[in-house]
Amino acid sequence: MKTQLQEPAFDIQKWRKEFPLLDTHIHLANCSQSPQALRVRRAVDGYLNHWNSVGMDWDEWVGAVYGSKREFACLIGGDASEISMHSSVSQATYAVASALDYSGRRNRIVITDADFPTVVHIWNACRRLGYELESVPVRNGMIELADYERIVNERTLLTCIPAVYYLNGFKQDISAVAEIVHQKGSLLFVDAYQGLGTGPLDVRADAVDMLLSGNLKYLLGMPGSAYLYVRGELISAMRPMATGWFGQEDPFAFDITRFRYAGDGRRFDTGTPPVIAAYAAQAGMSILNEVGVDNIKAWIDELSRFALTEMERLGMEIVSPREIRRKGPITAVRVPDSHAVETALKEQRIIASARGPVIRLASHFFVTREDIAQALETLAAILKNPPDHSGGRGPA
Repeated sequence: MKTQLQEPAFDIQKWRKEFPLLDTHIHLANCSQSPQALRVRRAVDGYLNHWNSVGMDWDEWVGAVYGSKREFACLIGGDASEISMHSSVSQATYAVASALDYSGRRNRIVITDADFPTVVHIWNACRRLGYELESVPVRNGMIELADYERIVNERTLLTCIPAVYYLNGFKQDISAVAEIVHQKGSLLFVDAYQGLGTGPLDVRADAVDMLLSGNLKYLLGMPGSAYLYVRGELISAMRPMATGWFGQEDPFAFDITRFRYAGDGRRFDTGTPPVIAAYAAQAGMSILNEVGVDNIKAWIDELSRFALTEMERLGMEIVSPREIRRKGPITAVRVPDSHAVETALKEQRIIASARGPVIRLASHFFVTREDIAQALETLAAILKNPPDHSGGRGPA
């Protein structure tokens, strides 16, 4: 029996018009950088025009930063008072690592082999604060819950996990991991960067203690913005060394004789926020909240099923999970030289993302089946006649 094709629950053609790049390119590198939305461009232009016509306007700028926190909170089911803004996931991770107390019996941090390298680099750099570090392994491209049961123990203070594995799109069952680590007395810290905005995530329902994400991928923003959620009940006990005047209770008091952390999530803020990035972030996330992450997930799952079927038909070596419930928006295949393949695809106006030994096709709500089909036919042709590119590599 032929499977009934699903269609998106939103007007995909209307939304495609929001992204001018889609008129000339197939964009499947959303795991690296989203295409520019008209709404985001207008927001950035609005900031520049306002700055040019009014000059200094801290009330307006601080309001825009708060507005971006509010949109982020809406995406994750938190409250804006639990959100801080950072310039990168690296900075946000350091804010957490430097804020915890490792002097007690619980002086152990658990990470995973699926964490993005920058997260692991921060935890390694901060080991001088006095904790031990242990990693949960990746087996066949996935992490098994049994390994959390085995490795997280009564000495674990915090368990740091990715919601989605950046390499192949493996998606974790966050609530199941939370149940395991909380039974062991550990906090749960989730890096949601590789999937947030493509499906529902509720920090309350999933029992997440801390969560972070950058903004330039599926959240439709630009470099220079990342957001950190810390559960309200935890905030007062945390003392981040990464701080600054915006992390103070009253940043505009200009009183160097008193050091008072803000009583809410602002205590993880640091110096002057990246205001222009906040304008872009607020606009981008407002699109996702308008389309609806449940609707987005249903369409991305449909695109994943289609991509997996086409990859099998074309004889490609799939490295992503085959079960839709266990994968995020990334569908990856192994290739001989991923950077050369990425370049060859780009020459055909198909934007994909190389990472290690794989090329990643990362869908978003504006991607069509036709996009996937054309990209895979082009990829198959490239693999039959592999490119010979040499030279340096920029950020992937």
